[in-house]
Amino acid sequence: MTISPLPKPVILGPHRITSHWLLPVITAVVLAALPMFLSSYLQDLVLKIVIYAIFALSLELLVGTTGLISLGHAAFFGTAAYITVLASSDSSASSIAWLLPLTMLGAGCYALFVGVLSLRTKGVYFIMVTLAFAQMAYFIFHDTAIGGGSDGIFLNFRPTLSVGDFTLLDLEKPRHMYFLAVGGLAATYALLVMIQRSRFGHALAGIRTNEQRMRAAGYATYGYKLAAFVIAAMLAGLAGFLIAAKNGAVNPELLSWHESGAVLLMIILGGLGSLRGAILGAAAFILLKEFYSSEAIFGQMAHSWQMTLGLTMIFFVATLPNGLIGLSRRRNLPSSIGHSSTAAPKLESGNGQ
Repeated sequence: MTISPLPKPVILGPHRITSHWLLPVITAVVLAALPMFLSSYLQDLVLKIVIYAIFALSLELLVGTTGLISLGHAAFFGTAAYITVLASSDSSASSIAWLLPLTMLGAGCYALFVGVLSLRTKGVYFIMVTLAFAQMAYFIFHDTAIGGGSDGIFLNFRPTLSVGDFTLLDLEKPRHMYFLAVGGLAATYALLVMIQRSRFGHALAGIRTNEQRMRAAGYATYGYKLAAFVIAAMLAGLAGFLIAAKNGAVNPELLSWHESGAVLLMIILGGLGSLRGAILGAAAFILLKEFYSSEAIFGQMAHSWQMTLGLTMIFFVATLPNGLIGLSRRRNLPSSIGHSSTAAPKLESGNGQ
């Protein structure tokens, strides 16, 4: 039997490239301009959406592109947040120029350790191993002095970025924090689009579809999955850095399985296999949570927002199996930006078969 090789990455003409990037560029410009029109509360809410959109995109690389279902992704998000605080100076603001790379590298190194072990398992065992590592990290920060226990630890000075005596970014200023997060989201989206269109991305899609076939074709699938695992963790580390700088404090809940489950729900809500869907799902999840937890609207029911949000999620999954992004496909709108080749990718936990 002859195994056909993977198709070559699609090379788009100038007109196609322009049309593919038009919507993301417009979205980035609109996001950058929003602070001029929003109150401080709404600006903070949009900032939270942007940060969790980065987090969701990082998991989308694993679940939607590679087919690896992880219930421990928050471990990298939370660990990066803790690294941000622990590595920062107690007497002055640390520089973003070294603190951000250190944070992402720390998340990547932890993912390398977890991935080397967990990616040797398949199916539900992979899910359980990633969850176990996440819970291990959770209890390390929760039960030891290094993480400040259940109360967490505070960031005394938010990081800055300076050139000589000129300060380019001061994250104590809400708008500077906002612009850095929007820039991080744009960079993350662009990187993942390039990965999807590369030979590496095509290999990941092949692994998601049929890992045995890829191995038979001569691909070292373990190495590809490990690389995707580490890249996804480093992007989650970017989100962790931003959430620590935004909140000015971190606590063990950032590493909990609830956080891993929440980000998984975001990409399911938005639509698996779509980068835009991950962003849309993050926005919808955060807005629904904010809406259902409002005592001004729901009174005492606001304390049970998890139940209301859960029922809403069940409704969306039942009525929109392709997620919110599937609505655009139903209307035959252009949907090729940041999408995998399939509308709803088949997932194999750990990619065993």
